[in-house]
Amino acid sequence: MRISPDAIILWQSGFFKVNATVAFTWGLMLVMTLVAVLVTRKLSTGMERSRWQNLLEIVVTALERQIIEVGIVSARTYIGFLGTLFLFVATASLCSVIPGYESPTASLSTTTALALCVFVAVPLYGIRQRGLRSYLASYAEPTVFMLPFNVIGEISRTLALAVRLFGNMMSGAMIAGILLIVTPFFFPIVMTALGLLTGMIQAYIFFILATVYIAAATAVSARNNPTG
Repeated sequence: MRISPDAIILWQSGFFKVNATVAFTWGLMLVMTLVAVLVTRKLSTGMERSRWQNLLEIVVTALERQIIEVGIVSARTYIGFLGTLFLFVATASLCSVIPGYESPTASLSTTTALALCVFVAVPLYGIRQRGLRSYLASYAEPTVFMLPFNVIGEISRTLALAVRLFGNMMSGAMIAGILLIVTPFFFPIVMTALGLLTGMIQAYIFFILATVYIAAATAVSARNNPTG
């Protein structure tokens, strides 16, 4: 029983290999890019709008509302990055109903890459919002003795993001595989529906955690500059 698309080798030459994780990840990114181009090429500001534009506006509005509720006032600044994270994880799970497709989020390499994106984005947004000196000084708050602990906290939460998403997605695949072996006639439909629900929940959790981290990195600037 496969629990990760890493085990599927599509092409290999010496030490170089392309597994299903790489292929499905880049394929998914290409499809998402093409869909985004097609949906946004003829946006309308009038009363008559396409169904795809209405769906896009619903998703963007919902994500912006969630960002604001976390504590970030200027949601438009972060919707591009955070929204892309959510849509990638959610779309990867939704595509799991396609025969032969396996979600790349079931691979630790993919979830680690997503967590590293958050790890890099948090200080970048924090520095842009607060300035380099103010952001670096936050690692020594409330005292300088907290510096190593704050640095360890940054690293550990990145690992937690990667392992949490990977563990939840992998455990769902394992449970589905076991149940399909035991009762292959009834559980495929049930487990497919459960897998879609689990994937959407994990996409939302990952999105919210990333938003919380960015909100924490930019909160001091908001307090020091109420008009910013």
